[in-house]
Amino acid sequence: MDSMRTASARMELLAAIDAQFDVENRVDKDGSVWVSVGKDRLFDLLGFAKNAGFEHCSSISVTDWPEDEVFELTYHLWSYRDKILLTVKSQIDRREPIVTSAIPLWGPSAQIHERELHELFGVRFEGNPDLAPLFLENWEGPPPFRKDFDWREFVRKEFYDEGNPREQGYWG
Repeated sequence: MDSMRTASARMELLAAIDAQFDVENRVDKDGSVWVSVGKDRLFDLLGFAKNAGFEHCSSISVTDWPEDEVFELTYHLWSYRDKILLTVKSQIDRREPIVTSAIPLWGPSAQIHERELHELFGVRFEGNPDLAPLFLENWEGPPPFRKDFDWREFVRKEFYDEGNPREQGYWG
């Protein structure tokens, strides 16, 4: 009976989203719901999800697509009431990666993810009051998780010691 209620809730959710947003969507075999929306409607859709009972933002991630010059943001949202995982995706310009923060909706659970993505990919979350580094102390280089970051070149420049016999020939 519970799985029938969840399946019904999924269908109602998709119908409500389709009625208000221009999205691509699908339901996976495991029952998770996937929605793709344009950047201009992303925050509105996230707000809709929060109001629809998706009270937990379990993660936010970035996929780097340098050949398309975009980042794909992925928000994983959970409804405890309906037992539904909603994944919301949106693409943003990689050259100017700016998006509205989800902190007004999910507070600290969104804040920590946004802080990490700012540090590692360079995405600016407007409205996030603390985008200070989490992991990289005194980092001077470009965001290191971007696919075009050459970590070998960075290590060679920053740490290679030509006078150390153990390193001679390694980078040559």
